[in-house]
Amino acid sequence: LIEKFMRDLKNKLTSSKNTKNTKSRKGKSFGNQVLGFGSGGLPPADYSMNALIIGGGAGGGGTGGGGGAGGYRESTQGLYTGAVITVTVGDGGAAGGQAAYGGQGSDSSILGENLKTVISAGGGFGGRYYYGDTGDGGSGGGAGMVAQAGSEPGGSGNTPPVSPSQGNDGGDGSRTAPGNGGGGGGGASAAGTNGSGSAGGAGGAGRASSITGSSVTRGGGGGGGVYDDLTIGAGGAGGGAAGTNNSINGNAATANTGGGGGASGYGNAGFKVGGAGGKGVVILSVPDGSYSDTTSGSPNVTTGVSGRTVMVFNGSGSYTA
Repeated sequence: LIEKFMRDLKNKLTSSKNTKNTKSRKGKSFGNQVLGFGSGGLPPADYSMNALIIGGGAGGGGTGGGGGAGGYRESTQGLYTGAVITVTVGDGGAAGGQAAYGGQGSDSSILGENLKTVISAGGGFGGRYYYGDTGDGGSGGGAGMVAQAGSEPGGSGNTPPVSPSQGNDGGDGSRTAPGNGGGGGGGASAAGTNGSGSAGGAGGAGRASSITGSSVTRGGGGGGGVYDDLTIGAGGAGGGAAGTNNSINGNAATANTGGGGGASGYGNAGFKVGGAGGKGVVILSVPDGSYSDTTSGSPNVTTGVSGRTVMVFNGSGSYTA
């Protein structure tokens, strides 16, 4: 009887079901004990980084609409010592040729190991004369002057969509008596305004940031062009260029603001070219005591900005944490 009891007890202890449960419990306990912060997790970051990422602004259209500003995004993330952060700064879009579309702005971005990639889209191109259609982007381009009575819609901002929004829509192009006006390009904080029969649309305003220690506004949209001596479209605050009237070439946006280029006007001397968009910028800020002094791409570096070191990348490069 005793021998039978011992055999039954041994069978229960060594059955496949109990063995599986024992291994499962052991495995889970081992993982938690070794990692200490959950399976698949990471230890706390070594220090924090603030970043401002602005895409390249678009070019203004020839006898058309203002260029849209580059996408405007901010990010705060943790960094691990030794990680390489790759910085890409987008170019501004080319000036639109005579009665031609402006060029699309290029994307800016940051990416790296254990870092959330952030991409700010280039601005949407400014529309051209006659057709009026325009480009979508970080901020949308303004629609060009239209040849027929009526209006054409501006380009869509925040394309592709992100939250918070990276930009705003461009303004409509219009033709009504006594003339026609191109729409203003969208900006980081406001949409471009619509053109009318008496004025070009103003570019949307940019957005202010104090990441460099003082408040600076960037990401303004370009102004729309207009016929004859009618009122030009103003450039959006933050690097957006004003449009022109008569037969005057468009104005270029301010470099490294992501501003949109201004559109050219139309007059007796015929069609002229638009203005180029402004190149984007990427700005990184880390604590003074954590800054590694290891960069590429020759950023402008300033220490002691409220206890932080600020790197302004006007071109592509990298930072090693």
